[in-house]
Amino acid sequence: MNRTEALNILGLDDDASAADIKSAYRECVQILHPDRFANNKKLQDRATEQFKRLQDAYEYLTSDRAASKQSRSSSRPRQAYTAREAKIAGLEAARTQLIAQHDALCDERRNSIIMIAAGVIIALFLRRIVWAAGLAGTLVIWGIVTLTGACKNIATLNEHLGEIEMQKRQLEENWEED
Repeated sequence: MNRTEALNILGLDDDASAADIKSAYRECVQILHPDRFANNKKLQDRATEQFKRLQDAYEYLTSDRAASKQSRSSSRPRQAYTAREAKIAGLEAARTQLIAQHDALCDERRNSIIMIAAGVIIALFLRRIVWAAGLAGTLVIWGIVTLTGACKNIATLNEHLGEIEMQKRQLEENWEED
């Protein structure tokens, strides 16, 4: 991992300061903490993976390695983020990761629907062959269970994405008022 990759994980540009990194990290952690998904094992596992990536990126950026590489490679003056800009960057990074989860769940939902349709078709055409019809029935049931779980997970992610959008709008409104 290099500095640019670590900053991208946090949703920041190359010219981010230590305070910007800290603020964006805190914002991402609040949104993607695995405890927020405690009622859903699958989402909690994905959030745990993303949380580990966030921690790795933050540890890298706050370690001496990143600071020494930055001081050697950067000769241009740095433009610091404001606290609000860093929070918005953190919200955007969390939003990006949640959208990636959402896309994966949409693929899972599509595959479940295909599985159900294939099971129904196989059951109809091979209904006289008992073992084939039994396998097709199992395929349909498995598809229904997977579809139900995917739809539930998508609904949870949509709620979290809505919260992120609301927080972002509030930050932008407060910014405009100042």
